[in-house]
Amino acid sequence: MKNYRGIYMYEHAVDNEQIKIGVMGGTFDPIHYGHLAAAEAARVEFGLRKVIFMPAGSPPHKWLKEISDAEHRYRMTVLAISSNSGFEVSRLEVDKSGISYTIDTMKQLKKTYGEASDIYFIIGADTVMELLTWHKIGELLTLCKFIAVTRPGFNSRKMEQMIEEISSKYNEEIICLEVPLLEISSTDIRERIKNGRSVKYLLPEEVEAYIHEKGLYKE
Repeated sequence: MKNYRGIYMYEHAVDNEQIKIGVMGGTFDPIHYGHLAAAEAARVEFGLRKVIFMPAGSPPHKWLKEISDAEHRYRMTVLAISSNSGFEVSRLEVDKSGISYTIDTMKQLKKTYGEASDIYFIIGADTVMELLTWHKIGELLTLCKFIAVTRPGFNSRKMEQMIEEISSKYNEEIICLEVPLLEISSTDIRERIKNGRSVKYLLPEEVEAYIHEKGLYKE
């Protein structure tokens, strides 16, 4: 089993240097190939120096749902991204006490990488529908650019209407990016494991091995 610590540290930006950083947030319960494909597509498409995977500690929108321990989700994420030098994992939200608000994370990243840095926050298309309920969404939209990833054939009419509403209200753009493999879902993977079905080729082998080693998602 690979080491989970030791190499995932923030670099500090040179004063006034404009850095393009991607952030992939989520519970990652568990992380799968859809997350990785979306992050890599955004990294290449927008010329990002790297994509930081940000496992949520106590996400405000999922407080009523039972999610796995943050340390397990962090370790699975480390295993999943280990072969891609353009990916990193942050413990920023995992180590934070209390609710993890995205705006606090973005403010911290701005301090780390400098106010001139461009931060691209990568979200799923379904999440766009929830954005107006996010904590201080107006201010958050000024701190980062949102990339909404969709799968081929996705019915985007409702999402486009929401994007237009957000753009009109806050005068900020949300970028859309079509990515394959997004039909894979963490919910389906958990159900498959619970029912003893195969999850091979849905997530990295290292993550699958970790899940079985720790007995995660069993009834």
